[in-house]
Amino acid sequence: MTTLPENMFNDLLENAVTRLVKEKLELLLREEIKNFLEVEQEDQHNSRNGYYERTYETRHGKIDNLKVPRDRNGEFQTQLFEPYQRREGWLEEAIIHMYKGGMSTRDVAKFIESMYGTQYSPTTISNITQTVMEDIEAWQKRPLERRYSVIYLDGLYVKLKRNTVSSEAVYLAMGIDERGYRQILGFYVGGQESANGWRDVLKDIHSRGATDVLLGVFDGLPGLENAFKEIYPKADVQHCIVHKVRSTFPKIRVSDKTEFLEDLKAVYNATDGGVAKAIFSGIQAKWKKLYPREMKSWEDQLPTLLTFFDYPPLIWPAIYTSNAIERMNKEIRKRLRPMNSLTNIEAAEKIIYLQALDYNETWSRRAIRGFVDQETKDLLEKKYVERYPSLEVSVGE
Repeated sequence: MTTLPENMFNDLLENAVTRLVKEKLELLLREEIKNFLEVEQEDQHNSRNGYYERTYETRHGKIDNLKVPRDRNGEFQTQLFEPYQRREGWLEEAIIHMYKGGMSTRDVAKFIESMYGTQYSPTTISNITQTVMEDIEAWQKRPLERRYSVIYLDGLYVKLKRNTVSSEAVYLAMGIDERGYRQILGFYVGGQESANGWRDVLKDIHSRGATDVLLGVFDGLPGLENAFKEIYPKADVQHCIVHKVRSTFPKIRVSDKTEFLEDLKAVYNATDGGVAKAIFSGIQAKWKKLYPREMKSWEDQLPTLLTFFDYPPLIWPAIYTSNAIERMNKEIRKRLRPMNSLTNIEAAEKIIYLQALDYNETWSRRAIRGFVDQETKDLLEKKYVERYPSLEVSVGE
């Protein structure tokens, strides 16, 4: 009987395991893109477009020529790893990414077992994702930039299980810094949305270094404007026009809706604030007999609905609405939808934190259109200097 040298046997075993892992990974990737095209892209006229090959390091060895499928629209991204991730720990990374993608711990456990024959209990999956919690506290306390041209505030509700299941608020704050880059500043989970809750959020943001703010953009939640001005008395307030239109629209008769909306659009699409006010005066005269309360509400709030006209025109589309942060909230809801309800606050924080990291990574490379224009920068710099004069004294003074 021929006996293989130990080193040769180990090499053969390692190669066999690596081939098995490669086979299972490629099977998983094929199933993943199939689900992506059939479920998420069913109305997008998208299809497969071959694959590309890459190397990937696992704890079982290096995998060469791993076939990663592509779609024709270039929108598919596996949840198993990031595009440039090469480091060890792929299964744990895969579990975290699947959890971030909206799969419950129980679903992740079943999926891993069906694909790899490895039994992971929901508790084990939860423990793996618990590694994320170690980073959340540090992230929430990280120092912020001193200057933010805009801070957006918006909330959403998630279902949390304590003794019973109930909807609780997630406070989300987003900022555009003086260089024009957008980022999630922080999120805060628990309770019901209130002005007092937002006051605590703003105090935290201020204490972490964000002291010089030009503009706050948010909806008309009672007390929120006062809470914002308490922390940032030198900043302007822009109430979200889109929120205002949405809250008004249900109160308008169906026969009047189209004309009424077109009239309102003329206000916030005006060439400047003076023209906008003149247009509104005409609209008010036209509609106040039919809708006196609605027109009075717009009249009372008009100054903070038209604040954006005091800023450079190139950034108007970015600041008259809080749509930017609402899109982030929509993505969070999408991730949470398959979970029905979350077992505790930590479960919610894990999902939101991972989503915020992805968001900040994406937008750290993309300045917001308009904010990079030199004339816009100069005008915003003038506002910073006027409101927050430097306390530094020049040498020799």
